[in-house]
Amino acid sequence: MHFAISVVITKEGLCAMEKYVFGYKNENEFKMIESALKKYNMFAFKKLYFEIYPKLKAGEFIGKVVKDKGNIKEYVLDLPTYELFAKVYDMIKLHYEVDEYNKVIILSSISPADILKEGHQSELITYNGVMLSKQHPELDRFKIDLLEKINNGHHDKWLNL
Repeated sequence: MHFAISVVITKEGLCAMEKYVFGYKNENEFKMIESALKKYNMFAFKKLYFEIYPKLKAGEFIGKVVKDKGNIKEYVLDLPTYELFAKVYDMIKLHYEVDEYNKVIILSSISPADILKEGHQSELITYNGVMLSKQHPELDRFKIDLLEKINNGHHDKWLNL
C-alpha cells in the first residue's frame, strides 16, 4: 500500500494532516496491466505516475463520477491515448473508487484490460503504431486500414462500393 499525506488548513488557520491509502481490487492484475501500459504507452504511464497518482493521494479526485454509493464514489479517468489506438480499442481509462470516510483509494482497473493483459503475457506485434491482438489481428488490421483511409480522404472509395 502507498501512503499519502495532504495538508488541510482548518478555519482556525492550523494545518491538519490527512492520509490517503492506495488499495487494489486485485493488486496482481492491476500491476500486470500497469506494466503493459508502461511498455506500450509510456506517455500515459508517466502521466499516471507523476501527475494523477500524486493528485489522488492529495485528495484531488479527478475524472468522471460514475457511481455514488454514499461515502464511496467510483470514478473513471481518461488517460492519454493515441488517437488510432482509441478508435480501435477505446480510450485508456483508470477506474478507481474513493472511500472518503476511511481515506482509502481503491485502484480497480485500467481499461481496455484485454489488450493490455495480452500485451503483458506475450510480445504483441504492431501495425502502423497500434498493437494487434493475437486473438483477432486481421480484424484489428482492417480497422486500422479503414480508419487511415477515412482520415486520409479516401473515404469516397470505401463508402461507394
